[in-house]
Amino acid sequence: MSNSVLIERKENLAVVTLNRPASLNAVNQELRASLINGLQELNSDSRIRAIVLTGAGERAFCAGQDLREAAAVEPADIGDWLNAQRDMYQAVRDLDKPCLAAINGVAAGAGFQIALCADWRIALPAVRIGQPEVKAGLASIVGSWLMTLHIGMTHNVQFSLSGDLIDARRAYEIGLVTELTEADVVTAALHRAAELAKRPSNAVRLSKRRFRELTQPGFDAACAAGIEAQTTCYANGEPQAAMQAFLNARAS
Repeated sequence: MSNSVLIERKENLAVVTLNRPASLNAVNQELRASLINGLQELNSDSRIRAIVLTGAGERAFCAGQDLREAAAVEPADIGDWLNAQRDMYQAVRDLDKPCLAAINGVAAGAGFQIALCADWRIALPAVRIGQPEVKAGLASIVGSWLMTLHIGMTHNVQFSLSGDLIDARRAYEIGLVTELTEADVVTAALHRAAELAKRPSNAVRLSKRRFRELTQPGFDAACAAGIEAQTTCYANGEPQAAMQAFLNARAS
């Protein structure tokens, strides 16, 4: 396990921390692989009854895809790159035990989508969340589909086409966030996780399996559509230009 993802066991609970705080816990190849491996390990550990996902530091849960990596992807490699992203989301979806996202800071793009794959989202009221991919020249495909599991078309179109972030209080009001807390968000998530861990594990596992069966065809279709759409976007050159402009501005 690399230090880009940290795992702490607390009796029958586990805290999984995305640990790239200097990059706002942005997703790169190392973090993806470590998160997948860590979640699979915890899923096979019968001692662990619930899992909390959070981000290191106070600024971000996960700010999305690492732009340096994303800007360097070649159009011919989009399929492999996005299939790796799909595997990361699937690792969250495949958990047989409750998974709670403790949103301690911004959750955007891929980070927002990780949280949407969790069963329960607990957030500080002022943190910002959303789907800003269009601002980086990318089509909103997988994220927009994941939002259909929680909200209606009006809000989905608003988020997907504007790319604007909203605060967690508003997200709670429309159904994207499960629970708000003014306390330490990981502590609140662990408290909720401890309650969920008391539920009979077989009933939880089978309930989660049914939710997965109901949504898997749509998830698979969205991931396939995402590859097609982003290949077209990258062939046009808009994502590379938008990301490089952002990186240049940040460096200046």
